[in-house]
Amino acid sequence: MTDEVKDEQKVQHTSNASKRKQHQAAKAESGEINKTWWVQIRLFPIWLRILLVLALLSGAIAAGLMIGYGYIGDGEPKNALKWETWQHILDIMKGK
Repeated sequence: MTDEVKDEQKVQHTSNASKRKQHQAAKAESGEINKTWWVQIRLFPIWLRILLVLALLSGAIAAGLMIGYGYIGDGEPKNALKWETWQHILDIMKGK
């Protein structure tokens, strides 16, 4: 960019800012100030977000168990979700 273009952009920027200030001052004098309140409409309610996170978390845990037990541990992936498998693992840990 040349210096002339940079100077021109600075002048436009300052003139836009000053125009904005003049417009705000004119509105203030005439009493046209409208306060707008920001309203955010959520696409999903908070309770639905929590349920979604819990569902995704439990799905990730189940998938991790099945991959770890079935493919890495050379077992049947469906057996990772059965209670008998976990009872057997707990019995081994307790020394029974």
